[in-house]
Amino acid sequence: MGRQPTAKQINCDRSHLQYDICTINARTVLDPTTTTFYLVEPTQAIVEKVRPYPRKWEASVMSRIKEVNLISGTPSPTCQVHHTAPALVFSAGGYTGNVFHDFNDGFIPLFITVKTIFPDGNFVLVVPNCRRWWESKYNELIHRLSKHPMVNLDEANATHCFPYAHVGLISHGFVTINATLMPSLLNLTHFRGFLDSAYARNHPSPCPSPSTTRPRLVVVTRSGSVGRCILNQDDLNDAAREVGFDVTLFHPTPTVSLREAYAVINSSHAMIGVHGAALTHSLFLRPGSVFMQVVPLGLAWVAEACYGHPARELGVQYMEYKIGKEESSLADKYGNGDAMVNDPAGVRGKGWPTEIMKVYLKEQNIKLDLVRFRRHLEEAYDKANTFMQKEG
Repeated sequence: MGRQPTAKQINCDRSHLQYDICTINARTVLDPTTTTFYLVEPTQAIVEKVRPYPRKWEASVMSRIKEVNLISGTPSPTCQVHHTAPALVFSAGGYTGNVFHDFNDGFIPLFITVKTIFPDGNFVLVVPNCRRWWESKYNELIHRLSKHPMVNLDEANATHCFPYAHVGLISHGFVTINATLMPSLLNLTHFRGFLDSAYARNHPSPCPSPSTTRPRLVVVTRSGSVGRCILNQDDLNDAAREVGFDVTLFHPTPTVSLREAYAVINSSHAMIGVHGAALTHSLFLRPGSVFMQVVPLGLAWVAEACYGHPARELGVQYMEYKIGKEESSLADKYGNGDAMVNDPAGVRGKGWPTEIMKVYLKEQNIKLDLVRFRRHLEEAYDKANTFMQKEG
């Protein structure tokens, strides 16, 4: 018989639209100063490079992701910190800092990857592009996934050695987990359970409230020049109280911890907000509660992909309020007859050009037709009240 081919010690799968995955399948030493993994006992010369962030199709953001090198054939540096568990490498760069992307491009793909490859939690997270605020904010989630302390690659100076390393995260798309691709048919509800395990400890649900007879409504607010602000926000709040809600205003800022956000939202019976990153906190809603997304002009498709579909998958009673053109500030800016107002889908075309995205996301504010909106509030109240009677 002929000699059997030697298995490659470094392998990369670049067949996916959203991500690349590379694995170094033997003992390896990481030099943090060059973000390079060296194979300790190479059998062939190989060099692979990968940017471990699951937005591969988006060149502008990927250019900001630190490249990780995997090298075989070059002498490895001496190991200074020894690990008995393998490394899992992903970047906390890119759009990190926007809470939607923190989950969509970060923790949901991380959950998928861990449950697929390291279900026992026996791995070391190695994170380039890691800022201290990110490590602090998401500390509880990180420690629920891995049994070992994280390595912040941006602050590491010593070399680290691992039995092997996996570089990159698996993504199934916008805020989704494809159960057919997962062990034990895990899906988004299991990710929701993971969030409960991190934030529900020592937190009774629902929280005590001054009102025991009125459903609790969380209204997610926007302000400043961010776009998609409700110009008659106070009138909305008053209308919600008039139909019977106990209203809590929630304006997430970088200083609001996820544990605080979880406590407010998980104890509510309903949540309302305009499409935007802050609605990612709807992941904290209990199954059976009510979630109404106010959808500005031009954003119907992304509103459904980012929040509508995931909410229904999680068992939340999802509602949409699609604003009319007379409720959008774009009607004043462009005129009712302009295609930007009358035909957003046609203007957008098959892509999502930056200049068009900016108009609908950044330049648009909303003045609700409260007569029309009140009918949606009343429906939301009925659903939330029924949920309260059943679940407390």
